[in-house]
Amino acid sequence: MPLLFPITHRATRRIAAALACAAATTFSFAAHADAAGWPRQPITLILGFPAGSGIDVVARAVQEPLSQKLGQPIVIDYKSGAAGNIASEFVARARPDGYTLAFGTAATHGSNAALYPKLPFDVENDFVPVGPLIDVSNVLTINPDVIDAKTLQEFVALVKAHPGKYNYASTGNGAGTHMAFAEFNARLGLDMVHVPYKGGPEAITSVVRGETCCIMNQVQTVLPHYKAGKVRLLGVTTAKPVAAVKEVPTIASSGLPGTQGFDSSIWFGLFAPKGTDAAVVQKLNTALRQVLEQPEVRERFESQGNAVRIETPAQFRQTVHTDRAKWAQVVKDARIRID
Repeated sequence: MPLLFPITHRATRRIAAALACAAATTFSFAAHADAAGWPRQPITLILGFPAGSGIDVVARAVQEPLSQKLGQPIVIDYKSGAAGNIASEFVARARPDGYTLAFGTAATHGSNAALYPKLPFDVENDFVPVGPLIDVSNVLTINPDVIDAKTLQEFVALVKAHPGKYNYASTGNGAGTHMAFAEFNARLGLDMVHVPYKGGPEAITSVVRGETCCIMNQVQTVLPHYKAGKVRLLGVTTAKPVAAVKEVPTIASSGLPGTQGFDSSIWFGLFAPKGTDAAVVQKLNTALRQVLEQPEVRERFESQGNAVRIETPAQFRQTVHTDRAKWAQVVKDARIRID
């Protein structure tokens, strides 16, 4: 029996398009339905730095309260190495279902793009920014037995008088501690030797033992050693003084040539893989905001020298974009190279 309406090539294309549209609609509906029930299982938070590091301390501070808000356990998985790039690549390749998240920083999702031009992922396009947690304050920390300076001005004078003599520690190539000191040296024309370690505990221990003279490390990491009288603090890297060490001046206020406007503070935040449903991202952001608004969480961070930072996913995306450009310029101007 002949067809009343013969199927032409044009009709075939229309049918295919209609089927594709229906499939997409069905998939979208299913995805949103799944997002409505998210989370149904534990969430894994990937850290690119070792246990005991400053980043780990912050992650653990929100681990339990965030788990309570979401109604599922949050498991921290350490994949340290390569300045956090190993962890970032793992998350970039993970399923975009909201169950694998990256605990990123202004280094892993900012300066690393300039320091490692051949990364197998894009620090912006392969991730969905969820939200920041804190702005981190670093502080120039010295061992007075190695370099006996009581002020930032004395420190600079001693280093300039002995080019190449003093070595500074960092928590790894390309880490925020490396970037801050490299920018500082470039601005003031200092000749120092960079000694990268595998994380915060090893780096600060090297200063306490006198293996290196100094470090620009997180306030929360150096506080115990400072209170014990083992190290001296000469200047914070933030634009404003830090309440936890209010007696320590900002580097920007030192009056030294090149320090005007100095601000090497960095942020920590959460990222999901590209393609993660927007509803899931919003749920995460809302839960994170509620945790950061808790007085006990805020007070804990502030007592460690950090400042809570709350942004929407869209605002955080802009922060990441802006900081990536900022650190790329710092890398260029300071001629920072990976050792």
